[in-house]
Amino acid sequence: MKKVDVVLGLQWGDEGKGKVVDVLTPEYKVIARFQGGPNAGHSIHFAGKSFVLHTIPSGIFRKGSVNVIGNGVVIDPVILADEIAKIEAMGVNVADKLLISKKAHLILPTHRIIDAASEAAKGKTKIGSTLKGIGPTYMDKTGRNGLRVGDIVSPQFMERYERLKNKHIALLKQYDYKYDIAEYEKEWFAGIDVMRRFEFIESEYVVNRFVDDGDAILAEGAQGSMLDIDFGTYPFVTSSNTMCAGVCTGLGVAPSRIGDVFGIFKAYCTRVGSGPFPTELFDATGETLRQVGHEFGATTGRPRRCGWLDMVALKYAVMMNGVTGLIMMKADVMNDFDTIKVATAYELDGKQIDYFPYEAGDDLKPVYREFKGWKCDICKVRNYDDFPQEFRDYVEYIEKETGVPVKIISVGPDRDETVVR
Repeated sequence: MKKVDVVLGLQWGDEGKGKVVDVLTPEYKVIARFQGGPNAGHSIHFAGKSFVLHTIPSGIFRKGSVNVIGNGVVIDPVILADEIAKIEAMGVNVADKLLISKKAHLILPTHRIIDAASEAAKGKTKIGSTLKGIGPTYMDKTGRNGLRVGDIVSPQFMERYERLKNKHIALLKQYDYKYDIAEYEKEWFAGIDVMRRFEFIESEYVVNRFVDDGDAILAEGAQGSMLDIDFGTYPFVTSSNTMCAGVCTGLGVAPSRIGDVFGIFKAYCTRVGSGPFPTELFDATGETLRQVGHEFGATTGRPRRCGWLDMVALKYAVMMNGVTGLIMMKADVMNDFDTIKVATAYELDGKQIDYFPYEAGDDLKPVYREFKGWKCDICKVRNYDDFPQEFRDYVEYIEKETGVPVKIISVGPDRDETVVR
């Protein structure tokens, strides 16, 4: 029996999951998204083209693949319809390759308004939401008010939609926030019509049947482990379980059916939005990482905060996810540094700690270890033994600290710029 392999981010998102899934997918028939919503931006580069996926799994461009949007995902029909249209314009028959869980929740136009109104009301304490309505949708899900994909085919669909919309309008009265949803609502119903072209499935049965039949399945996560609702830097987190455990609830598979867990990390760290970031750099080095690494959000375009690799946070994420193989992204961004640093511990209240604490505030100071930079262009390297010694020292230090092998190293954005060990 095949098991469900998992690929997920080990930092604060934006690790490069889209490219990795695209590189891995030839080995898998089924690629399934298990959580998150259109706040995800998975960038894929191939044949001189670039594409950013927000809801659709990253296997959509591979011939013969089956792509499942799982029950743990929240869907905005406007964004999904736009994504479908763009992929179809590239000659891909999306309807033949995409299945949507009936149990996935829908993001309503009013969810987006609540998100914006709530974030505006927070002032200085805002969390840096992408304002896509993700949080309010998950709140309705856990509050047992949500509208789901399966409701679209119900005769009571409009009645259920209006009931939830009116509930939201009553809630919005507590905010001093002006809004008009008429235009977006029109687009939303057009998006619902696009969705009707697709097969809505009992995804837990379908996914488990694929496992039983021995089909290779890759579960694709969105955001990153340090944004997990339970184990991330709360409250500056997303609204879903981004860790490996989220695969079980987001696709309906038992823990015993999880196979390999591929953990993706950048050779340095980035973060979008507010929240703790112990190794953040506010100097020219941080700016160099941002510019050379093109560190601007795939979904929002926001400049990402940049800093050195945080080994404490990385080991935490490896432990929580049961990672079996590491995938290092963007090593080429650091080609020109004389010295590279890694945070090996933190200093808190005059003591050195080697764990990620309950509250990671400004008083948390990283303790660094320095490595000699490789000072050469590694973009053309395709074999691990051809990397400079300084780079291999860096990779092997990470393996020793985490106890997990680095299986794949990305040396550029294109799917061909990849070294598999």
